[in-house]
Amino acid sequence: MKKSSIPFVGLHAHSVAGSPFDALGYPQDHMDYAYENGCEALALTDHGNMNGMAYQVLHAKKMKAEGKNFKPIFGVEAYFIPSLEAWNQERDKAKEDKKRASELKDSTTMSVENEAETKRSKSILNQRSHLILLAQNQTGLNNIFAMISKSNSDEYFFRYPRVDYEVLKEHSEGVIAASACMGGVYAANFWKFWDNENECITDQEGCEDAFRDTTKRMVDIFGDRWYGELQWHTDKKQHMINNLVIKMHKEFGIKLISTADSHYPTPDTWKDRELYKRLGFLGKGKPSWLSDELPESVAEVGYELYPKNGDQMWESYKHYTELNGVEYDDDLVMDSITETHNIAFNLIEDFMPDNEVRLPSFVVPDGYTADAALETTSLESLNKLGLLTNPEYKARLEEELSVISDRGFSKYFLTMKAIADTATENQLAGPGRGSAAGSLVAYALGITQVDPIKYGLQFARFLRKDATDYPDIDYDVSSPMELKEIMQDKWGTTTVVPISNFNTLQLKSLVKDISKLYDIPFAEANSVTSRMVSEATPKAKAKHGIKSGVYIPTFEELMEFSDSLQNYLQKYPHIKDHIKVIYGQVRSTSRHAGGVVVGEDLDKHMPLIRSGGVIQTPWSEGQNVRHLEPLGFIKFDVLGLASLRMIETAIRHILKRHHNNPEPTFKDVRDYYDEYLHPDKIDLKDSKVYKNIFHKGKWAGIFQFTESGAQNFCKKAKPKNIIDISAITSIYRPGPLGANVDRKYVKSKENPRDINYINKQVKNVTKETYGFLIFQEQIASLAHELGENISLDEGNLLRKLLTKKGTGKGAQEKEKIRKKFVKGCVNKRMTESEANTLWDNFEYFSGYGFNKSHAVSYSILSFQCAWLLNYYPAEWMAAFLDKEPDSRKERAIGVAKSMGFKIEPLNVNTSGKVWEISDDGKTLIQPLTSIKGLGSSAMDQILMHRPFDTVEEFLFHKDVVYSKLNKKALDVLCQAGALKTLQDNRFTGDKHFWTCVAVDRPRKEINLLENIKKYAPEGEFTVEEKIESLTALTGVFPIRMIVNEETQSNLMESGIPPISEFDPDLKVTWFIPRKVNVRKTKNDKTYYVLEVVDSNNAITQIRCWGANPDKDHIQKNRTYIAKLDYNDQWGFSTRSIYHNFRVL
Repeated sequence: MKKSSIPFVGLHAHSVAGSPFDALGYPQDHMDYAYENGCEALALTDHGNMNGMAYQVLHAKKMKAEGKNFKPIFGVEAYFIPSLEAWNQERDKAKEDKKRASELKDSTTMSVENEAETKRSKSILNQRSHLILLAQNQTGLNNIFAMISKSNSDEYFFRYPRVDYEVLKEHSEGVIAASACMGGVYAANFWKFWDNENECITDQEGCEDAFRDTTKRMVDIFGDRWYGELQWHTDKKQHMINNLVIKMHKEFGIKLISTADSHYPTPDTWKDRELYKRLGFLGKGKPSWLSDELPESVAEVGYELYPKNGDQMWESYKHYTELNGVEYDDDLVMDSITETHNIAFNLIEDFMPDNEVRLPSFVVPDGYTADAALETTSLESLNKLGLLTNPEYKARLEEELSVISDRGFSKYFLTMKAIADTATENQLAGPGRGSAAGSLVAYALGITQVDPIKYGLQFARFLRKDATDYPDIDYDVSSPMELKEIMQDKWGTTTVVPISNFNTLQLKSLVKDISKLYDIPFAEANSVTSRMVSEATPKAKAKHGIKSGVYIPTFEELMEFSDSLQNYLQKYPHIKDHIKVIYGQVRSTSRHAGGVVVGEDLDKHMPLIRSGGVIQTPWSEGQNVRHLEPLGFIKFDVLGLASLRMIETAIRHILKRHHNNPEPTFKDVRDYYDEYLHPDKIDLKDSKVYKNIFHKGKWAGIFQFTESGAQNFCKKAKPKNIIDISAITSIYRPGPLGANVDRKYVKSKENPRDINYINKQVKNVTKETYGFLIFQEQIASLAHELGENISLDEGNLLRKLLTKKGTGKGAQEKEKIRKKFVKGCVNKRMTESEANTLWDNFEYFSGYGFNKSHAVSYSILSFQCAWLLNYYPAEWMAAFLDKEPDSRKERAIGVAKSMGFKIEPLNVNTSGKVWEISDDGKTLIQPLTSIKGLGSSAMDQILMHRPFDTVEEFLFHKDVVYSKLNKKALDVLCQAGALKTLQDNRFTGDKHFWTCVAVDRPRKEINLLENIKKYAPEGEFTVEEKIESLTALTGVFPIRMIVNEETQSNLMESGIPPISEFDPDLKVTWFIPRKVNVRKTKNDKTYYVLEVVDSNNAITQIRCWGANPDKDHIQKNRTYIAKLDYNDQWGFSTRSIYHNFRVL
């Protein structure tokens, strides 16, 4: 740690967390360097937000634990306009002037600081300035929170979050303010009078008066907490601003501070910051103030923006004043440097943000405590279920309530119940997700639907007595976005706030973008990024002992295992240096898939931000960061499952077709679900469902069984109950598959008498999984039952400890439990060798074990899907086809055909907005919504006024609004074939009809007759044109236009299957090429990647090694027979197109 002779604290500093593409490095990087550089404190003042505060708080606590005395200071560099009212008046004027339309364009993307625009925007509407705000104490921090939240509201936000004098006055208590940089509130006055061409102030007196007016207004709001800010660099305009600020000091007695305005964490990362700034504008149009070339030295930049100490601040002052030939009063400048230390340690309290847990009070009924409300509600609910008189259930409930109360989580459970109640009033919710299904309280409250006692699910797996973090209940619904909107409408937008995600720069984009800035040919960079994952994946999988399944290499593994990347970075070492610094920096802001925070007046307790027009949290919570809970905000995960939407849709079809309910409400849907599909009502032992679906392999939209590998494993394992399905889905993951657990499990299941159990306890716990430790809870149970005084809590802690390596605290705890386990086993008449062998099994399976509560819950959902497919196949298939995206629609239709359903083509007289079912239940009718480019208003006109008997009736209907059913709609309807039934013998073909009806849109019947005569030579589309238009517009490949049913039948009789049913022994198959991609190997050899389709509409890739573009010509949309090779790494491939491919 350096020593500085001059006391100084940086009160103006930026980080990448809140100033993306302007600052570099996370708050902890800046704090660590500041400490090493001899500083005792550092403020964080990012642009318009406090997104970095969570990093700041957590790292300050870490530093304190390490014995480092370092004070975090919390603040913001706010965007400021003098008056929102005046701004609104100016906007109203702009709305009346068409020439100013571009000025009114707001931004929905992440705000990125634009230096030139901040300083001197030509548009009054875009003018804004900077203002430093620092929290003296918790009151001041809450006021800054409120200001930032307000600045992001609809009222104040325009391209950037802004505050005005009125907001400052309302929230000034406990806040210190300073005038900021060359984009600051004082500087804004300077730019109004600056003549850039002649480099002079046009009206010195007017400029000074503007400074005086700003000073008076700020002093009126902040008093002696208003500071003039001086900065030191090469720009002579900065020194002119400095002198005007000093003049205000002399006239009004305001105090001065000098700041480093740091933007990168260390002196040597200046160039990385310059490059990072340029990355922010790639593809958006680089601003004029940002040069194309990267500067060669920091002197070219004109300033050094790292966290300086007092001595370095003095050196900067001396260096830049001498460079510019200007003079200041040394004593005055010295005072401005040391005053920062006075502010940091005498005016700003030594405090951490209040992290009291904030959950809504409205979930607790009047007259109750949270504990009493939860207990009362849980007992009443268990009684309604008829389980309260059962001693086992009552004892389990009381035990769980005791743990929940001791941990202080009662209000959390009541909040989760409020969310679940709101959800189930409006949409279907899943049976359960994650370890929460192990809670009887959650089951009684209706948060989950799975009886944990019935399936042996452990509460301790969900909530241990000795743990410290909050529970994490993930909640599945059919439409999470809709539910969040309902919750916000019900409880308020400052009570329910979506959680932010901060996306970061990844290796692939960095290699390409940095290479582009250094003028390296795109093809060279692209050849590396296209290979590096495939090169690194096999080696990375081998490193972890993974033999199958999908695996995504980490950044470190890509750098270590990709030869192409290593060679590239050796050739361009400067790119490697940049990547090491810039990798992982913030790229954009988005929303968490399902996370929300629920708590009252959140805008006053956190500085809410805006992204994509949505108010969100400033901090995130997920796999990579945990920033909300440490600050007192609890995440609730509301996640979407397409399978639940399918179940809802299928039930609506069932009610329409079998219950005489033409317009079922959601209540009708929910009542049907509760009566027939709820886990407590459905027969989960129904052998017909297991045999017809899981054994025979009917997989249309069956949850968790969409991959062929899982399907094949399930067919071999032949599940007979929910635990069997749970075991299958738990095993079908990379770890267990790599250890061949799937094969061993099937063998044991087929030969249960051959299983050798060590003793009855082991048999009791593992019998349901045929001797294997499949579920994590099994390890906890055996540790508890066999060990000496090992509680279930300890058993579940062991589950975590077993996966940790090394000799630290975790290893010591693990060894302590191991000794207790071995001792207990010996006391139960096992040998020490048997005990150690069982412990070794714990260690082996700990890396593969899965959460039983989650597995059972999701397996029940799989069974619900299968039940619907078995008993209501048409209704389920219609729901399945509705849910499948365009990218999988062809395959889904193929599945429907393979199950015996006919597909009725698009027809304006029969197609609706969803897939419909014919009266006989054997035909599925394609919806109008499957036509790309056909708007909902056009569809409404068709549905409201059909049937149409003739093309004239369709084109000239007196009640149809043709501004909605317009030319574009007619175009896509014609090309998609939806008007085919209206095409009579007056038309010479489809192209003739299309030209007459859509291309030259007739306004009157006489115009149509003229068109019929005029365009008769148009005739038909070519087959190729039909195929391409149908595929592009409907997402469905018209395979019958290429290979008819007779040809398909002949191929099948000849023993040649479609590629989706490939026989590895036969190797001969048929397919239709849809796309030919020409690629290069790392040795610069050409090969093809063919995208092909077959009668099952399965899209498959074939690699054609050694392809010669001059000789090997592949004809698209033609039927091919080929002899192919297949392996797990490359899929389908061939070494010779000439020898192995034949076109029919």
